[in-house]
Amino acid sequence: MEAGEGILNIVLVEPEIPQNTGNIARTCACIGAHLHLVEPMGFRLTERNLKRSGCDYWDDVEIRHWPSAEKFFQEHGEDSLFLFTGKSTRRFDQVSYVPGCYLVFGRESRGLDSRWLADFEQRCVRIPMCENQRSLNVSNAVAVASYEALQQMGFPHLV
Repeated sequence: MEAGEGILNIVLVEPEIPQNTGNIARTCACIGAHLHLVEPMGFRLTERNLKRSGCDYWDDVEIRHWPSAEKFFQEHGEDSLFLFTGKSTRRFDQVSYVPGCYLVFGRESRGLDSRWLADFEQRCVRIPMCENQRSLNVSNAVAVASYEALQQMGFPHLV
């Protein structure tokens, strides 16, 4: 199956922490989602910590690499995108997810660039949390968002 044809696409824009990416790859394997990794990344995919955190799930994940956020958004700007950010007022459970949609997450240290948030303002969503808290760990945010999207779709192909 080609990337973009799956039930769900998880996009990590410039991920910095290998353990988070490994945990997200494991989530993608368990839910049948495709994983899109957007350069530059703060690690190499060959790093021991990345492989260990993804355990034996790496072979079960369809991964697509992108040389830049610019390239990713050029190709998928017209697709069903949801950009996760603490800067949105729209909750992530107030939108309708469709098969093949893209859940987009930014780097751990500072999220998505303001350019992308402005360009796709109507597609930005947030996960609610206590006031004065910056964000969930990105691997937790991916899991929360993915299961909301899958729940709306009726958990297709999951047992």
